[in-house]
Amino acid sequence: MRHLAKWVMAASAALLAAAGPVDAQVTELRIGYQPSPIQDASIAMFEAWGAKNGIKIVKVPNSYGVYVEKMTASLTSNADQYDVIWHNDDWGQTWAHLLEPTDDVDANKYAEKWGMAPVVFANAQGQNTVVPMGQTFSVFFYRSDLVKPEEVPKTLAELVTVSKALQSANKVKFGYVGGMAMNHSWFSWLWSMWGNNCDVLMPPYERDNKKLAEAGWKSGMTEPCMQQTVEYWWDAINTHKIVPRGMPAYDRNGWGTFNDPAKSKIAGKVAAARFPLGPNRTKPFAWDDIWGWAIPKSIAPERKKLAKQMLEAMMLDEEGQVKLWKATGAPPPNTQFWPKIAEADPFMRLLKEAVLDSPDKVRGAYYFPQWPAVHKAFNDTVTKAVTGKREDIAKVLAEGAPIVSKAAQ
Repeated sequence: MRHLAKWVMAASAALLAAAGPVDAQVTELRIGYQPSPIQDASIAMFEAWGAKNGIKIVKVPNSYGVYVEKMTASLTSNADQYDVIWHNDDWGQTWAHLLEPTDDVDANKYAEKWGMAPVVFANAQGQNTVVPMGQTFSVFFYRSDLVKPEEVPKTLAELVTVSKALQSANKVKFGYVGGMAMNHSWFSWLWSMWGNNCDVLMPPYERDNKKLAEAGWKSGMTEPCMQQTVEYWWDAINTHKIVPRGMPAYDRNGWGTFNDPAKSKIAGKVAAARFPLGPNRTKPFAWDDIWGWAIPKSIAPERKKLAKQMLEAMMLDEEGQVKLWKATGAPPPNTQFWPKIAEADPFMRLLKEAVLDSPDKVRGAYYFPQWPAVHKAFNDTVTKAVTGKREDIAKVLAEGAPIVSKAAQ
């Protein structure tokens, strides 16, 4: 999502000392992470705790493009490189057996139950392996200076109509911009697919691996709903021209960027709503997951103990979590702070209505070790389909179907 000046609607992905004495033998903790606003804000809480307790926080940044591969190599080799690492639902099951259980971090009881569900982060023994950093989800952002709440599109067809009307009035260059590239596909591909009763694997919205296996790890690539989704974006790019031609390669920006006066011309003019729906769905939905922190199982016991103390302190740091919210627009990990934030901030109230309190939620990934490979096979296929000829879309999706299915097995 690279251009902010002339778009209307975009989807995107928003100190207390720990209980017990700090281990005097450990003087530093090393944090493996990928620089981003939410991770930076969370690490700032680590640093505040470290300053109080005489612990040096060593930040070790890693590129997003190689993060999973690099951390997986470190974990599987039992290397002593990191004490705490960024963890994500996308690779929750890839790493579960390599991580220290965190059920003994008492403040985890304040985390959102949906995001902490065992299907996502639990190991084979049913133990949790994460401490949340904050919520990661997507909502339908729109420019409140151009679109009234009652005018926000509720269907994909209305998105075309509203976009073209604003383009005709010379109010915008593009009606919609959202991420589509690999590792950013939630912000156009996945939400529009889910909003059309469609999914990467069949049956739609299922995340129980036993049921997916019983269905033969069947991909959704040849389902009519998938062809409709790809054709919709092909038409949006080539026929209606409401989105940039280069959008299949776009990544993401978030509310923190949109609402930053130093980076955005529309700061203070961004609102959020539920996603528009496709022709096969009438009931609104939301997807909602967490980003988190994890502790490698292979590090020394005294380092694990100290890392857990730091993560406990982060979960109880109300001041730091409010700063995280203000900097990123991501609801902080401690749900006890949400009502107070919502009382003071109307944007949080919007998020609670559109996502956090939604009765119908979709999980934003699959929870088996092969998910990254499945995700790539899916994204490669839909990208090839949307950038080719319209009449070839069905053929390209059919060619990609067995690749997606095989990647899952």
